[in-house]
Amino acid sequence: MCAARPLVNTLFDELVPAGLFHYWKGSFTRGLPNGALDALVEYGPTTPSVQSVTVAFPLDGACHRVTPEDTAFSHRDADYAIALSPTLTTREDCETHQGWVRAFHRALEPHARGGGYVNFMNGDDQDHVRANYRDNHARLVAVKRRYDPGNLFRLDHNIAP
Repeated sequence: MCAARPLVNTLFDELVPAGLFHYWKGSFTRGLPNGALDALVEYGPTTPSVQSVTVAFPLDGACHRVTPEDTAFSHRDADYAIALSPTLTTREDCETHQGWVRAFHRALEPHARGGGYVNFMNGDDQDHVRANYRDNHARLVAVKRRYDPGNLFRLDHNIAP
């Protein structure tokens, strides 16, 4: 099993080599509601590039065997994590296609559970941090205040002390 982890981390290396530009959005769903499927069918064919990501990752098994309070990840009731990202070769092209992922994400939102997987967030999603951690956010803020009151570890999707 441990030998498989490094292999899993390389599965997309040829399709998505280093140096590409990404703009991420993510959602969680319970099942795949018809409205979410409609959004996938509508936006999927207009994906900006072959490297772009539109994936519905199933969440099951070990994820559902612990309670939301056991770890920082609180969306233990979700069945799918949906990842969206135009992935392009230039920053300008990626910025041009941000509207595609924002519209796609808005189409998914009425069918989603709020928040999204933190690795599928972009810099303009800082206001979604609380929704990503739900009831665990307050506990994570307390941990941050205790161990990082100066907010040294503040990059990416910060939990402010």
